[in-house]
Amino acid sequence: MTAALAPLEKTPLETWVPPAKPSLVGLSRAELAEHLGRIGVAPPQRKMRVQQLWHWIYVRGAQGFDEMTSISKELRGELDKHFTVARPEVVAEQVSSDGTRKWLLRLPGGDDLQKAHEVECVYIPETDRGTLCVSSQVGCTLNCSFCHTGTQRLVRNLTAGEIVGQIMVARDRLNDWVDRETPNGSRLVTNVVMMGMGEPLYNFDAVRDALLIVADGDGIGISRRRITLSTSGVVPNIIRTGAEIGVMLAISLHAVRDELRNELVPLNRKYPIEQLLQACRDYPGASNARRITFEYVMLKGVNDSLDDAKLLVKLLKGIPAKINLIPFNPWPGTAYECSDWDQIEKFSEYIFNAGYSSPVRTPRGRDILAACGQLKSETEKLSARERQALRAMAMTD
Repeated sequence: MTAALAPLEKTPLETWVPPAKPSLVGLSRAELAEHLGRIGVAPPQRKMRVQQLWHWIYVRGAQGFDEMTSISKELRGELDKHFTVARPEVVAEQVSSDGTRKWLLRLPGGDDLQKAHEVECVYIPETDRGTLCVSSQVGCTLNCSFCHTGTQRLVRNLTAGEIVGQIMVARDRLNDWVDRETPNGSRLVTNVVMMGMGEPLYNFDAVRDALLIVADGDGIGISRRRITLSTSGVVPNIIRTGAEIGVMLAISLHAVRDELRNELVPLNRKYPIEQLLQACRDYPGASNARRITFEYVMLKGVNDSLDDAKLLVKLLKGIPAKINLIPFNPWPGTAYECSDWDQIEKFSEYIFNAGYSSPVRTPRGRDILAACGQLKSETEKLSARERQALRAMAMTD
């Protein structure tokens, strides 16, 4: 099957099975109150108890109910009988020479018959921020031909708790909770990008619920302006993202002609460039202060000509935009090569002179394969399915 005829979407192989003792991580306040009601907490007490749990889970990062000293010992014991505050388990951690960290995280299975799957997330520190790249699926719904994750099966969607849990794991490993000392005295995880494994807008409800928790000012407290969701172009859910989540938007564009984008991003056959860009023009809250990022991977002799640059500028006219140029990182079996650096600079210069910010994304974490589209573990004992690739590295500009 050629890339141009690749199926638009994959069907999940599994659905999530809840464990016998569910984690409270990822539940809304209303859901927390409902769970408290099930174990006999009286209605007048639930609001206060929810506030206490919210604080301990999302401000203090408590990993067990015994840490929650403002809650009565009796209630802590009852909570421990029925629930956990578990997040994904760290299977492996790799630290790059440039400070980038990659974690392989195991998601617990819901029963003895369900395999525990793994995802990866990446932390990229910089002088003025720390960006965490988070996954939304085990595998990916889509089949983008240049992307290593596109070659993987779609196993299942992540839950809201598994998405929030990745951020909590990062804070655990970095000692980044509010009541703990970080090396520089300030928060280390300041930005979140939904650019890891999977297509977030094919898991909309869980992604929305997770990001609303992440942005909650009484909890994890990462501003919506510091959260970016990247999509390959699931047009019906783009407007919903602006209206229901209100985070920054990034578009995996990669081509300026439908014929080529049909090959690189087969979803384009369902939602072509014209429809995609109209959804961007209509995106709630888009402005010069809240620009939409267009991701453009540089593929030698494929999409990197000056004619492509000129058409890109023409297509984005009227959209408050920034263009992120991404040097392609080859992976085993790919037919694509990275554009020559001189060509990338010429492409970038043309876009910049047309009035657009056009940073070239600096490759990070190369020594731990923490790069665009090919993030996978070097742990040989893991199977290929467990060494899934993340779709894109976190934006660092």
